Amino acid sequence: MPKLTVKILRREAAVFSIAESRHAEKSLFGVTDGKAVGTYLEHKFKTYLRGKYDFEAGNSASGIDFPNLLVDVKVTSINQPQSSCPFKSARQKIYGLGYSLLVFVYEKSDNAARKTASLKILHTIFINADRTADFQMTKGILQILENEGNRDDLVAFMLDKNLPVDDIEANKIAGEIINHPPRQGFLTISNALQWRLQYSRVIEQAGRMEGIYRVNE
Repeated sequence: MPKLTVKILRREAAVFSIAESRHAEKSLFGVTDGKAVGTYLEHKFKTYLRGKYDFEAGNSASGIDFPNLLVDVKVTSINQPQSSCPFKSARQKIYGLGYSLLVFVYEKSDNAARKTASLKILHTIFINADRTADFQMTKGILQILENEGNRDDLVAFMLDKNLPVDDIEANKIAGEIINHPPRQGFLTISNALQWRLQYSRVIEQAGRMEGIYRVNE
């Protein structure tokens, strides 16, 4: 079987989205738990790919769905387009998660007469790893640099934005930012024990901004 690549993954995600949108699923009838819907869709997508391509599936150690491709799959409802992901470092909010995201945004409806559910995939979006940082955090940092801000300005901004770091770490990151400015990110990342990723902006910007692609159009 051919090796799975990012290009193929994006293409197959588009094909899968169309097919799934037409499918009626008995096991999801009446299900309101978003996690259960997400697990169903992720497993089905991987099973679909496994029949056609050779790839290494992710596990709890790797933390992402396609570790060789550095891509993680996220499934979210259009009603509240968000998901969680492991917190590794405060730097992720500035420099990105360290991997790309393939996001399926669905709208679920139940057919009471047939006792089936359908998942209409409204958006299938691929976000390059270098665009997975927090929008407001990167926008603020880039503005500070543009306004000839220094290390102190960056540290004050990070602490003001409640980036989960102490003064020493903030100083270290500020030095890194001056030498290697981040790219503008497009996720909204909320602080928690796990990062909370919100996708409204990438849904709006997909296809308009470099690094954020609408693969099902």
